[in-house]
Parts: sequence; C-alpha cells; structure tokens
Amino acid sequence: MRGDRSSDAPRLANLLGRMKTLVTGGAGFIGSNLVDALVNRGDEVAIVDDISTGRRVNLEHALSNGAELIELDIRDAQAVADAFARVKPEVVFHLAAQIDVRKSVADPANDSRVNVEGTINVLNAANASGVRRLVNTSTGGAIYGEGQIIPAPEEHPVAPESPYGLSKFCAENYCALFTRLHGLSTISLRYGNVYGPRQDPLGEAGVIAIFCGMLLEGGRPKIFGDGTQTRDYVYVGDVVDANLRAADSDATGSYNVGRGVQTSVLDIVAALAAQSDNGFEADHAPARTGEVQHIALDPSRTKAELGWEAQVDLDQGLARTLDSLR
Repeated sequence: MRGDRSSDAPRLANLLGRMKTLVTGGAGFIGSNLVDALVNRGDEVAIVDDISTGRRVNLEHALSNGAELIELDIRDAQAVADAFARVKPEVVFHLAAQIDVRKSVADPANDSRVNVEGTINVLNAANASGVRRLVNTSTGGAIYGEGQIIPAPEEHPVAPESPYGLSKFCAENYCALFTRLHGLSTISLRYGNVYGPRQDPLGEAGVIAIFCGMLLEGGRPKIFGDGTQTRDYVYVGDVVDANLRAADSDATGSYNVGRGVQTSVLDIVAALAAQSDNGFEADHAPARTGEVQHIALDPSRTKAELGWEAQVDLDQGLARTLDSLR
C-alpha cells in the first residue's frame, strides 16, 4: 500500500470540511443530492458527468457555490485519467452508470462498457492519482435476484436477473481487486430502491417518482401484474448519509443500504392515495417477464460497521418527494 493513503492529513481535512472530492454521475438523481451535501459541508467538489441522463439544473446550487462540472464519458479512459490527474481528489464517489434494466437486456454490451469498463477506468485513474478512498455505487436487488432470504444479507446468493445486475456485481469485484492488488481503499454500497427529490417522473425512473407524477397530474398509475411484488424503498437523503459514512470509514467490501422492509406496489398506491384529496386508483397491465417478485435488504452489517441506518420512513419520504414536484 502507498504511504500517502494512511496520512492523517486527509482525515483532518475531512473533519474540518475541506475535502477534495470527485463525484462521477454527479448530475444525476442520487449524485446531485450527494454533491449538494458535500458542497454544503465545505468540500471542494468536482463533478464528472456526460449529461446523457443527468441534468444541469440539478447542479445549480453546487455550481453557484464553487463546484466544477467536467463533462466526459467514463468509457473514455484518457479523459477520465486526465480529469483525475488535474483535480487530484482525495475521495471519489462513483455513481456514473447505465441503470436501466430493460436497456441492459436490449444491449448488454453497452451496459458492460459503461458499468464494467467505465468503473475500471475510474479505478485506474483513482489509483494513479493517489485517491485515498473510493465509494462505489452498487445495487442489492439486481445482484441478489429473487429473494431467497428476506431481508437479504450481503452473503445472499448472487443470481442477477439482468445484465445490469451482473455488470454491477462485476464492478464490485473490480473494486475489491484494486484493494487487494494496489491498496486502493474501496467500498461498495448496495442500494435498495432509492427515491426522492430529483428522480425524474417522466423517464425510466423508479415507480415512486412515476406514481408521484401521476398523482399530481390527476392520472392513474399503471401496475404491472397484481401489484404484490415487493421492494426495499430507501429515501435519497438516507443514501447520501450512507455515502458520507462510507467515505469516512476504513471498511471494505459490500454493504447493503436499505430499510430491510418489504413494500408492495399496492402499498405505495395506498400510501399516495392517503396523501391525496381526490383518491388514487391504479390500472393493471400484464406482468413483465424476468421481474423480481420479492426482495428487501438486511442493513445489519451497515449499521454495525458504518453506524448507518435509514431515518426516513415511507410516508415521510413520499411527502417530501411530492413537495419537491409541486
């Protein structure tokens, strides 16, 4: 391991709120919420994003408070290396990814180029530029597949149902390899279904963003199948907190970031209906093939080793999400 990574100087800077941080995918839904938290605590923040799915509007607060946007594609190894060499970040949060499950099925090669090759480019650049800590964004449900143990611990069998889940698991393993091979301190956070402000209700977004948009427009949500399929929904503010704790930790490996609670699609419709004066009834469509039916993530290890647990319950999170869209 390289000695500069064990220095007390970065830790002191972190305590004083003056870290040099770089966030890939920082213009996206989760990334921009994380960027704002870093800026608000006084970090010097660089954002790497190709603005293909991220939005500049998400960065208005950050850019007006000194953050820098570097537009590049993480598949471009030289561009990534040049950006890291110039910025010389101490901590990197890697969120840039291809996240659409259906697109991954239609074009698994592109999914791999972004999620695997892109992660390798980030790891190589981080190692070459002396990054102290890299926090990698991963996924729980897409890696575990159909829940054999619920809530699923990190040791749950790996059985992805899509190229997306497989590529994120592969990226996790490259992070672990760089820790063993080069001494680069890495950790992978396996998210549940993240929701909250800035999730796009018009695109290929999570069900909560789509349903919130429908509720505010007076529309009827569409449920694929009978609506009893369950997921572990976790509020974006809690996910940001998990990232900050992971960056401050020396823990390595994979950690679940979820509430450990199964919530069905029907539960979401009912919870949103309770926040509306006009009711909220759903239409049903045929179930989608290959969809995981039931999953939730066991956050016990994350609580024990990172001191993290979700603080926002579903009703609170839905209210905040609706308020952000009004």
